[in-house]
Order: sequence, then C-alpha cells, then structure tokens
Amino acid sequence: MALNTTLNLRALLTPANLRPLAAPILIIMVLAMMVLPLPVFLLDVFFTFNIAISIMVMLVAMYSRKPLDFSVFPTVLLVTTLLRLSLNVASTRIVLLEGHGGPDAAGKVIEAFSSFLVGGNTAVGIVVFVILTIINFVVITKGAGRIAEVSARFTLDAMPGKQMAIDADLNAGLIDEKTAKARRKEIAQEADFYGAMDGASKFVRGDAIAAIIILVINIVGGLFVGVMQHDMAVGDAAHTYTLLTIGDGLVAQIPALIISVAAGLVVSRVGDDGDIGGLVIGQLFSNPQVMTLAAGIIGVLGLIPGMPNLVFLLLAGALGGLAWMRRKRIIEDAAVAAAPEAAAAQAAMPQPESQEASWNDVSQVDVLGLEVGYRLIPMVDKGQDGELLKRIRGLRKKFAQEVGFLSSPVHIRDNLELKPNAYRIALKGVEVGAGEAYPGQLLAINPGHVSGPVQGRETTDPAFGLPAFWIDSGTREQAHALGYTVVDASTVVATHLNHVILNHAAELLGRQETQALLDHVGKDSPKLIEDLVPKLLPVGTVQRVLQNLLEEGVNIRDMRSIIEVLAEQASRTQDPVQLTLKVRESLGRAIIQGLFPGNAEVNVMALEPGLERILMQAMSAGGEGGAIEPGLADTLLRQTAQIAQRQEEIGLPPVLLVPSQLRMLLSRFLRRAVPSLKVISNSEVPESRTIRVTAMIGQNG
Repeated sequence: MALNTTLNLRALLTPANLRPLAAPILIIMVLAMMVLPLPVFLLDVFFTFNIAISIMVMLVAMYSRKPLDFSVFPTVLLVTTLLRLSLNVASTRIVLLEGHGGPDAAGKVIEAFSSFLVGGNTAVGIVVFVILTIINFVVITKGAGRIAEVSARFTLDAMPGKQMAIDADLNAGLIDEKTAKARRKEIAQEADFYGAMDGASKFVRGDAIAAIIILVINIVGGLFVGVMQHDMAVGDAAHTYTLLTIGDGLVAQIPALIISVAAGLVVSRVGDDGDIGGLVIGQLFSNPQVMTLAAGIIGVLGLIPGMPNLVFLLLAGALGGLAWMRRKRIIEDAAVAAAPEAAAAQAAMPQPESQEASWNDVSQVDVLGLEVGYRLIPMVDKGQDGELLKRIRGLRKKFAQEVGFLSSPVHIRDNLELKPNAYRIALKGVEVGAGEAYPGQLLAINPGHVSGPVQGRETTDPAFGLPAFWIDSGTREQAHALGYTVVDASTVVATHLNHVILNHAAELLGRQETQALLDHVGKDSPKLIEDLVPKLLPVGTVQRVLQNLLEEGVNIRDMRSIIEVLAEQASRTQDPVQLTLKVRESLGRAIIQGLFPGNAEVNVMALEPGLERILMQAMSAGGEGGAIEPGLADTLLRQTAQIAQRQEEIGLPPVLLVPSQLRMLLSRFLRRAVPSLKVISNSEVPESRTIRVTAMIGQNG
C-alpha cells in the first residue's frame, strides 16, 4: 500500500504536472510576503531573485523577433510589479522592527545598496533614488505607455485590411485554410497584446508613484520608531532609518527600471526581421558614409585646445576604421552579386557555330511560361528558397482541386531583355499578362474604400487593374490602417498568374490533359470510360465539350456526371455544342449553387419578350450561325453592360436567364463586352429554386 502511494506521489510530482502549478504557487507566495514576516536571509534571496528575473525579462525582450514572441509580457509585468511591492512591504516590516540594530539589520542586499552604491550618504541616496524614479516614471514608462496606446489603436484600425489580405491569399491559393486560420488568430492576438500593454504600463507607472510614497512613509515611520520605541537620538534615528529606506528603495527601483526598459523595447520595435541587437547594429552602422562623417566631426572636436584630445581622437579613429571595413564589405558583396549577371550576359551572347544544326536545336513552345527580369531571380531560385516557387506549387494544387484537372507545369526562366523588375506570363508562347514587382517592397491595393493616400510609387494591380502603390515595408501598418490590402512582391506575381490560369483554363486543357483526366477517372470507373471513349465519342469531342464548360467558368470536377451524360447522348448527336447543352442541364444544380449559394432566390436579368422573340426568329432562320441585325446587336450590348453594372453595384452577380436555344449564342456574343456576365438557360435552374427577375433587357429598346 505504501509502495503504491509512493508511486502515485511520484507520478503527480512529474514536471508536466508541476508546471501548471508554478504560476498559482508564485502568486500565493507573493501575497504571503505581504502578511507573513520573512527571515532576513529569505528576504535577501527574494531581492536577488527579483533582480535576476528583471534582467531575464529584459534579455527576452531584446531577443524577441516580434512582440507576439513575448505575448505573456503584460502578465509578467503585473507579477513582477506585485513581487516588488510585496518585497517593499516585507522589507519595511523588517526595517522598522530591526533597523535600530545597524545597517545590516534588514539583510545584506539592502546594506550593499545603501552603503556601497551611495557611499552611506543619505543625501546622495535620496537624490539618486529620486532621479531613478523620475527617469522611470516620466521618461520610460510614459513613453512606452503612449507607444502601446497608439499601437493598439492602429492595430485595431488595420484589422479589416489584414483580414482582406488573408482572404485574398486564400482565394488565390497562396495559403491553405489552416494557415489562414493561424494568421487570423495572430492578428487577433496582436490587437489583444497591444491593448493589454496599454493597460499593463499603468502597473509600472503606479509602482513608481508607490515607491516615492513608501520612501516618505518609511523615513517618517523609522524616525518615529527609533526615537519613541528605541530611545535613539533624532539624528542617529534619521541617519539609520533613512539609509536603510534608501537601500530598500534602490533594491526595488533598479529592477523596476529594468522592467520598464524591457516594456519600451517590446512596444517600440518596428519590423520582425531579427532581434533588437542585430537590427540596431545592422541599421545604425550599415552606412559607411555616416560613420565617416561622424569620425570627421569627432576628430575636429578632438583638435580643439582644452578638449580631452586623446579620447576624441581615439573614438574618431575607431569610427573611421569601422567605416573603412564596412565600405570594403559592401564592394565585395556587390562584386559577388554582379558575377551571376555577368555570367548570364556572357551566356546570352551569340556563340560561334561548332557543329551542324540538328533536331535537338528545335525547342517546343511551353504551354505556360513565366519570364522574369534579373532582379526577380531570387524569388524563383531554388538555391535561395524562392518564395514564388512555393506559391506556384500551391496555385497548381488549388487549381486542380477547384477546376477539376491538372494544368501544365509553369516553366520559369530569366529573360535579360525584360526590365530588371518586370515579368511576363506567356500561354503557348504568346504573352497574356505582364507586370512589375519590387522584392523588398509591398503593394498596397486600393479595394475602393480607403480613407486616404499612402506614400509610395503609384501603379495598378496587374491582376485586376485596381489602383495601387508600391510602398516600403515600414509603412505596412499605416497602409492597413487606411484600408489598403497589402501584399508582398511574390504574392503579386502569384495572384496575377492565378488570374491568368483561371481565365485561360479552357486553353490549358489540351488533348494530353484530357486523356490524362479520363485515365484518372478510369481508375475508379473503368467501365464508364471504356463505354464512352473511343466506342461512342472520340477524345477530341470530349475535349471540346470540357473546353466549352471551362470557357464559361463551369468547373469539371464532377466528371462522373459529365461522362454519363455524354454516354447517354452520344447515340443521338456528336455535336459538341448540343452535348455541352445537355451536360450543362445535368450540372445545373452545381452551376446555380456556384452563382447563388444556399437556397437564396435566383436574382437574374431577363430578355423582354419581344426581343426574345426576335432573337429566336434569327436563330431559326440562320441556325447556329444566325446573325443579329447590327443596330439590334449594338443596343443589346449597350443595355446588357449597363444593367450588369447596376446588378454588381447592388451586390448581385450579373446573370442573364434565357431560353436554352439562345444560351450559347448570347453567351458567346455578350462575353466580350461583359466578361463577368453569366448566361444560364431555364432548363439549368432546379425546380426547387425560386427565380426573381430584377431587370429586363430590351424593355426600352
């Protein structure tokens, strides 16, 4: 029985079980110090622990790369403040009870601070204590509190813009849902952190005020206790208790000052590229011209008679040496960076022919290509872990999941004929998109409701044509607060590439991709594929039907339904247009669900009956190639564009509902003028959905 009890006790005392108890035990001990008398030795231990924990907090703050790396700091601020106040209460009790016994009556730590640091001089001690308190209260704590307050306000204002940027990355396939949730959580934690820091700074401010009040109370109380209870002379009592009180105040105020500095370091840092020490060294001593000028000024001052010439000249020489070393390092780095460019330029120069031409000299045109200028090479370089490569892999995966087939790989190459920051997207060797990106800078995109301009290079978003600015990374928070959607250079290129791929999905589905798709479906339903291809339909017809669907934004994920419809209709017609019509009717539920999610009303535009009758007559007269009278065609295009724009302004998708006979004709005819318009037929709308006509085209024509 005793053995089992011992084993259970050992199991309970494991580090994993004790860790959650550490914080409650510490708080209980801190509160106990306020009411229970402490031995002098134990008081020395706690004072030493207070100094050690304050130094640790400051070092953690310095080595944190971003504020959220030390998200528990507001709680640590409260606990350390409470610890100092508890030590003040405990030390005050011992000073008043045992202070008449001499300078070491309250412990060795207080004696050291009262005797060694201020030389046993009460006047010097009081002045030093007051100066430290003023520095802590007026300078550091007040400044850190103001920074935390402003940061909290700007962080809250910037949250909508950051959320939009996350949604844009998620929709573009640059991140997955798990990463999006983590980033949203980080944004919420950042706002909570700055809000907590705004309030936690009041703890330090109150601690500084309490230290002054406690100093006065301890001096008056010690004078009263020494004179009235221990029959000490007024002068001796004042000297003894004042010295002990100053030592007590200094041993608490110095850790408080260190904690305040840590709070200022946490809230005042900008960017998250490294620890504070590395950032300060990297930015303050990165420009050799600045150090050279500083060395010259210090050197001139050192030559003035009466100045400490040796000190000034030594410092000037040190700064000059640092400047020379930094300039040499910059020249070496520039030479290393220029070497690949020179090699690429040499490779691009025409070489003398060494052998006869062969079929190996004939290169195939890439289905999908991305060419970049030399300054964008690090974004696509495997050796440098280019961020754009990861994003492109994510784009292809998301495209396959959402559209229904695996597109051709994106072939990336550098092109010295492009501008250094330019890129070009080519489809089968023909340019379909181009733009510029600036690594190290951010693109602030105006979604249409910003509250003001931002400082930067004016441009347009290459994917959607929205007004935008290229800004420095330091103005990210300001742009977020103004309502801009802020993305980095690799995201700009990836979003543009994703937009191009989606818009040209039909052209990316070639014969090879179609066969690969059929083979993939055939793994699960081999009989379905065997009955269709090539017995009933050739691969080319299936490809044409799938391309017709993709051209109008219909995904082909439900290949089982598509193949079943094709197998059923193949005996009646081999026409890809008619087959597409039947497939769309089969996919009608999914098509309508994509346009109008849930069970909401299907709000559509419709043709005026007279116009519909005229178009039907034109179709019956000319068949599939029937032409629309030019005047009528112009009116139809103009009215459709106007009404579609009004639909988008009120938050409705521009969808035109027409008879099935007119759907293909009007879709092809209107798509060039209104790219966002979707044309659906009556037979594609499920019977369970309610149709509501919100606008009529041709009513006033």
